[in-house]
Amino acid sequence: MADVVPKPHTPAQGVAAQTQDDLTPMALALHAASEAAARGEVPVGAVVTDAAGAILAIAGNRTEADCDASAHAELLALRAAAAARGSPRLENCDLWVTLEPCPMCATAAALFRVRRVLFGAYDPKGGGVEHGPRIFAATLNLQRPEVVGGLREREAAALLRDFFGKRR
Repeated sequence: MADVVPKPHTPAQGVAAQTQDDLTPMALALHAASEAAARGEVPVGAVVTDAAGAILAIAGNRTEADCDASAHAELLALRAAAAARGSPRLENCDLWVTLEPCPMCATAAALFRVRRVLFGAYDPKGGGVEHGPRIFAATLNLQRPEVVGGLREREAAALLRDFFGKRR
């Protein structure tokens, strides 16, 4: 799992040639999504940051490589961040993802107790935050993270469109 970064670090570590815009959590998530696509995975990337904005984990989808239908970028990043923090709860942490989380990943974000979920492209067919079951709005859900959608939406949607366009 080389694409999962389990240790906390600041975005600037070891990345001298990139601009600050390339080091934002969403840019890092888009990069992880591009790497996933290069491996033949659906191009979704996720990043978990702490309250100060330090990167705790970065992951891209690995469902095919791991033969695991639950190996979504969000779950991989949340698990790695929790391991890095030594706690099953990620309070005051943010989940950045290139695609609106599916119901499984939205539920996981609630269970990990993230502060915010920030995503790129909306997913009218498979999303679980703004579409479908709207997990965070469910009356039984006691954890309701702040949600921000549409961040770098065009780029995130283009990755998905290009990936699936090549497979049709």
